[in-house]
Parts: sequence; C-alpha cells; structure tokens
Amino acid sequence: MNILLLTNKIPYPPKDGGAIATLNMATGLSDSGHQVNVLAMNTSKHFFSPDQIPEQIRKKITIAAIHIQTRIQWPMLIWNFLFSGKPYNAVRFQSKLFLDRLNDLISKENFDIIQLEGPYLYYCIPLLRQKTSAKISLRAHNLEHEIWERRAHQTKNPVIRHYFKILSDRILRLEKSLIGNIDLLVPISERDMEGYRKMGLSCSSLVCPAGLDIRSYPVPPPIIGISLFYIGALDWGPNTEGLDWFFDHIWNRLLVLHPEVTFHIAGRNSHYYFSSKKEIMNVIVEGEVEDAHTFIISHSVMIVPLLSGSGIRVKVLEGMLLGRAVITTSCGAEGLSVTHKKNIMIGNTADEFIEHINTLIASPDMASAIGSEASRYVKENFDNLVITKKLADFYKDNLI
Repeated sequence: MNILLLTNKIPYPPKDGGAIATLNMATGLSDSGHQVNVLAMNTSKHFFSPDQIPEQIRKKITIAAIHIQTRIQWPMLIWNFLFSGKPYNAVRFQSKLFLDRLNDLISKENFDIIQLEGPYLYYCIPLLRQKTSAKISLRAHNLEHEIWERRAHQTKNPVIRHYFKILSDRILRLEKSLIGNIDLLVPISERDMEGYRKMGLSCSSLVCPAGLDIRSYPVPPPIIGISLFYIGALDWGPNTEGLDWFFDHIWNRLLVLHPEVTFHIAGRNSHYYFSSKKEIMNVIVEGEVEDAHTFIISHSVMIVPLLSGSGIRVKVLEGMLLGRAVITTSCGAEGLSVTHKKNIMIGNTADEFIEHINTLIASPDMASAIGSEASRYVKENFDNLVITKKLADFYKDNLI
C-alpha cells in the first residue's frame, strides 16, 4: 500500500507523546512493507529542520514539512469567539500553503490510504475527495473535546471556564461532523472508541493504541532507593494544571514527612514554568533533557498528576516499559487495562498520592515489583511491530 500521513506537527524529534505515536506508526507501517509519506506542518512551537532527521528514518519514510504560523493571535481569537462557530484551535491550523503542497502531492502520486493525524486536518477532506479515490482515515489520538471539557471543570477562573466550555462544545461539533466524512476511524483506546460511537460513528474502525519500539529501549537498572520524577512539556495546559495541583496540595505536606525526598522535573519549557514561582524546596529542574530514556531510568518513581486530557499517555507507557513505578490519577491511566498496586498506583486525591509515595519510600522492593509488572504489561500490549501489522491488515481489508 501507498500511505500518506497528514499531521499538524512534524513527528521529530520524538520527545512528546504525539510525535512518538506518529513517528512509530509511520516507521512501523514502513517496516511492514508499505510506502509511507508524511506531510507535516512545521510550526514555530515545534519547528525542526527535516534535513536533520536521521538518515535511517528518512530511508523508511518520506517527510515533507511546510512552515506554518500557528501562534495564538489574540485579535483573531476574540473575533473567532464572538463571530464564529468554529473552534479557534482548529481554525489556526488552516493553511493555504499546506493545501497547495497537499494538492501537488496527490496530483503526482496515487495513495491508497490518507490518514489524518487528529481532527484539525478536517479542512483537507474536500480537496482529498475531489482529487483522490484514496480511503480517508482519522487517527484519533484522543477525544479532543474532552480535554477542554475537563479543563473547564478544573479551572477556577469563571471567564476562562466559560471559554473552555464553549471551545469544548465547538470541538465536539467538529468531531461529530468529521466522523461523518471519513471512511475509516483508528482511535487509540477502547474508551475513545466508545466515545466516538456515542457521537454516531458508522464507518469501519479499529482500536489502535500508541505503539512503542520495544527493542530500542535500554534495559533498566534495578530500583535502589526512591527519587521522584516528572517528564512532560510544560507549555501544555493539562501538564501545568496537574503540576500546580501537586505543588499546591501535596509537595509541602510530603516534605514534612520526608525532608530528604527529591523531585526531578524535565520537559520543554520547564524553566519558564518555574520562573514565575517562588523557589520550591528539593525540586531539581533539569529542562528539556537530551535523552528521555536515560532521565527516566536515573530515577525510580514517575509522578503523573494529570487532572484533564484524553487518550493514552505515551510518557506513562515509557515509564512503565522502563520498569519505573508510576503514580498517576484515573485520568492519567485512562485507556490502559492496568491494575492498581500491581503494575501502577492510582490516586485521585492529595491524601492518596501522599499515601502511595509513603508506601514506595518505605518499600523500594514494592516499587521494583510494580515496575517489573508494568514493563511486562507494556511489552505484551504495546509492541509497535504487532500494532502496525494489525493496522496494515485493517487497511488492506478495507481496500477490497
């Protein structure tokens, strides 16, 4: 098959969940014997020169990147809020340059499958219907409207809460419209599949979780002692919201019980996040680390205090695969068939988080046991080769 992936973010470097999921899927389909092209928006926020993508990846997939300006422009956001029924999140990704490059690509090459990486590529569908006979697939990394619905519920500011609620409603309308205009749906979890069914899904679909290149990860060293860590982009609202909650309700109470404990934080814009805060005791800010895997295995307990979001958290999967004990919320564990205290620890209140951390500090052996079970679970359920083979078979069946 000849497959084209359209994405609103260049899938390299694979430092965040979305990039990891898209890149692994593209290379996995290539490893299954299919021709894969990627047409990506190269935004200022995630800008990366395609020439710097390693040769071994460029041999597998062809990546074209179009520089698009997607920064939030406040006059346009206000105008959109007052006079448009479309979500601004989607509108700011609309690009004539991207459409022109897509038109050129589909005019020169015949594709069997064209996969949209998320709902914000919806505006490409009329061109695709006009110029190609390819099957159009939506790769749904999450229920996008749910992220903003949950953020509306979490925020204390009534003005922001009102805006997030309106944004969520608009995105929900977009998602409902989108699933009526595609041929195939590939959601990331059974839970998300059920959400799309409630929207009125009628096309052929396959649950396809984010896959990890299991064999490329290092063998993790054993857990000796307990140090807490967090890794994630701190320019993404749900991440900063969760850390705010952790510092406001948990960290100082924990330091009273364990004044020696340290919390290591890595991720894009982490220094900016902390620049507006007073110094927080025993927190080590490491910034955007060069090697996330090395950072993860250098510590023992991953803290994921997620209060909003949707889909599957790839960083949680990576922490589990690398044998680290993960403490997260029910939201952070969504989409995973995990078992509390067996391969993960789940807490939804400050008291529960403190209790779980206390337990692991008192028993590093328990942290090791949970990490070992977590690694086994990910290896058995998220092997990228297995996942992309199932996806390729699904696509083949729907071309007949």
